Amino acid sequence: MAKSFSLVKTGLDLFEINWPKNLKASRVGLLVHPASVNRRLNHAVNLFMKSGKFELKALFGPQHGTRGETQDNMIEWEGFLDPQTGLPVFSLYGHTRKPEPVMLKDIDVMVIDIQDVGSRYYTFIWTMELCMQACLEMNKSIVILDRPNPIGGHMTEGPVLDMAYASFVGQRPLSIRHGMTVGEIGNYLWNEFYPNLDFYVITMQIWERKMWFDKTGLPWVMPSPNMPTPETAIVYPGMCLLEGTNLSEGRGTTRPFEIFGAPFIKPDMLVKHLEESRLDGVVFRPMYFQPTFQKHAGKLCGGAQIHVTNRDSFKPFKTGVAILKAVHDLCPEDFTWKQPPYEYETVKTPIDILAGTDRLRKDIERGEDLERMEEWWQEQCLQFNKTLRKQFLIYK
Repeated sequence: MAKSFSLVKTGLDLFEINWPKNLKASRVGLLVHPASVNRRLNHAVNLFMKSGKFELKALFGPQHGTRGETQDNMIEWEGFLDPQTGLPVFSLYGHTRKPEPVMLKDIDVMVIDIQDVGSRYYTFIWTMELCMQACLEMNKSIVILDRPNPIGGHMTEGPVLDMAYASFVGQRPLSIRHGMTVGEIGNYLWNEFYPNLDFYVITMQIWERKMWFDKTGLPWVMPSPNMPTPETAIVYPGMCLLEGTNLSEGRGTTRPFEIFGAPFIKPDMLVKHLEESRLDGVVFRPMYFQPTFQKHAGKLCGGAQIHVTNRDSFKPFKTGVAILKAVHDLCPEDFTWKQPPYEYETVKTPIDILAGTDRLRKDIERGEDLERMEEWWQEQCLQFNKTLRKQFLIYK
């Protein structure tokens, strides 16, 4: 009999049943964001307040806040008292990204419940790592409530981070499309960098590596304001690269990361150029749009919308690189790389820290063939999968 996809349960759905016995009656700090909900859309804060397993003492929030307080990217926020619970809310995307000792003094264990989107750039996993660092230093425990990788755990793509380009969009070696859950990334970080940390993962039930988010039966809640749908997450491993350029990545439209362009682009010419790359599983529709905020706000932009026709053959990172190459080659006088600062990096070029290497930028600048470029990042990815990633996978 076929297995029902509607039975997938996250770590949050299972925390009461599978809470570590030796952490019973602990004082808990909870790192959450808007997507920290169970299958019935009940938020983790409400569920933890009612639990008899422990005492909830503090809340922590990553980029965009515990309940989505900041709309745009790279907008800092500071802590406050939660009006619903009266608990202190500590910001990990403000004057600090790593929990300070004063933030941890009244807790015994930090619980992390965050919905990742399967890309190394997405900052929540690096907030998780900084919590692991702080908890090790302060002799606190970590419990991760695991969630699905919405773009599956069976495909990886893109360069592996060169530590010379480490930043808040990539603190440890990981391919850009990493094909891991938050719990598996935590397992990797724990074993490789923080083996003395008291660390636990409350795993999911039923989730399998080839499962896309729409097969889980779980509700989609935006983990960040510009991640409106699971389809956004599918293109994000490549389209986030546009943040390192003067191209609009569609922020300020209703389809961020699926729509892209700039005032100097001629849509039909761009799409014709992209079609020559013969990319799998994708069609580009020429269009005009006017962002309401962020890059080119209020200006008419030419560009295209990405329509993924086969998500199993679609390569988001290769597609993102093809777009950068196309605009670089068609509009050499107008296309530019964004300059720092970007995500707390003030020296290195944003495109380099996003790619985790300067090789991608240099290849585009010298007109390297797209297929030749793919060979080197594919080799890095395969090597990482063989030597590191496969050791820390939890699910089949």
